[in-house]
Amino acid sequence: MSTTRALALAALLALPSTAVLAHKSDHEIARQALEAGEILPLKRVLERVEREHPGEPLEIELEHEQGQWVYEIKLLRQDGSIQKLILDARNGTLLHTKQRTPERKR
Repeated sequence: MSTTRALALAALLALPSTAVLAHKSDHEIARQALEAGEILPLKRVLERVEREHPGEPLEIELEHEQGQWVYEIKLLRQDGSIQKLILDARNGTLLHTKQRTPERKR
């Protein structure tokens, strides 16, 4: 899972954030939020997600929405469904979840 986590972290750092300022990179904004204690480290969040919501991370985003940092994580579940988790980035609390089941071929 460490390779998956490394890829997820790389994806997080490459994805745009709604809080991006013209002169700051996404990576710099995420690092500053982490250092200021505004968000948990992604590794800690993924460890909790892995325990409570088994599946492989497909996509991870860190966004600043309505004055709140959130991690949006899409997981591929063992049954083939996709689960989207919205977590409070400050404490890892699950705010919302949505699951999409795969369409079956006939």
